[in-house]
Amino acid sequence: MTIANAFATGVRIRVVLFLFCLNALLYMSFSVLRDDLRALAAYHLYHSTSNTTSDDLRGNTVASHIIEDIAPSPVASIETPEPEFEGKANATLVFLARNSDLEGVLKSMESLETHFNHRFGYPWIFLNEEEFTEDRVKSKTNASVQFGLIPSRHWYQPDWIDEAKAEEGRNRLKASNVIYADSVSYRNMCRFNSGFFFQHPLLQPYRYYWRIEPDVEYFCQLRYDPFDYLKEHNKTYGFTIALEELPQTITTLWQAVKEFKEQYPEYINPNNALAFLSDNGGDTYNLCHFWSNFEIADMDFWRGEAYTKFFEFLDSRGGFYYERWGDAPIHSIAAALFLDKHQLHFFNDIGYQHANIMHCPQQPDYLTGSCTCNRVLSIDVILVYRGTTERLVLNGDNIRTTSGRS
Repeated sequence: MTIANAFATGVRIRVVLFLFCLNALLYMSFSVLRDDLRALAAYHLYHSTSNTTSDDLRGNTVASHIIEDIAPSPVASIETPEPEFEGKANATLVFLARNSDLEGVLKSMESLETHFNHRFGYPWIFLNEEEFTEDRVKSKTNASVQFGLIPSRHWYQPDWIDEAKAEEGRNRLKASNVIYADSVSYRNMCRFNSGFFFQHPLLQPYRYYWRIEPDVEYFCQLRYDPFDYLKEHNKTYGFTIALEELPQTITTLWQAVKEFKEQYPEYINPNNALAFLSDNGGDTYNLCHFWSNFEIADMDFWRGEAYTKFFEFLDSRGGFYYERWGDAPIHSIAAALFLDKHQLHFFNDIGYQHANIMHCPQQPDYLTGSCTCNRVLSIDVILVYRGTTERLVLNGDNIRTTSGRS
């Protein structure tokens, strides 16, 4: 009797399991059929007005094979509306790139569109010393895209530069294994970004810009407009990373800056951020600068009298070619000296990476789940781990300096 009961119980269990599996199978089958029917309906409704394919709608389902043989219905024709963007500021996204940078350009565009511009729709402007021959960039955005050719006088090494002296400087840096030591094109780029990009005709209608470079990555969903933030809070220059410049590349830069300060004291803001640049009241330069491959800033500052005089003064020294003056220290020194320090803004909530250096927001931005970067690898954390701190610390709207290296 016990054996018989056990056998009966086993049979009942098997029956229950069989029925359960059968139900699950039937449910999945009906789900697939339901999705196929929805895909088919969506096809009839939208196929005539979009580029959507059957594979986009459902993949390799039964319905997707049926769709291929069905003509679009003219009755369901609907015009695709123009995208509505949230960006209202007088601003643009600026991209200096060569044709050979295409893959890196597409990567950067996709990242910024995903994390910001798909909602705000700011126009893209691409600048190149040659005709930009690749139109695939237009497929990465619904915003407008323009291509601009850089005037030769703004790009190539000026005739008045002593080439023998410039070559000697390049060889000296090459012997020291300095990056871009013997690259003239890199020097052209630094000079262009320092003094000419904001003069390009395509940029004249705009006040604010966001500088983008190939092979950069963004990590956080930006739910506000940084251009509006600058305007509403009277900010002029925004950055994410501050580093030290290579001293071999700017051996005479600070001396030139000191001479400019002496000749044009009227341009120095009394509430400046000199303490970010110097540990001894301006006697020497501590090499700190904002990493200018990321900039969100006001071009009216670069177009203004103080910066125009400053760039012309430095350019006449030939340091872009005799040494390797970068646009990062040039921009940083000007912003720190000519602006009120409260006009500088640290975009702490924008996760950003260029090359192997990354800024990842810490609390509270990271904890909201809107950032995908590894905050342990952030340059901010690495600096603290090494027993150093950023020289520029923002506490609300206040900028103060701290001990330690930038």
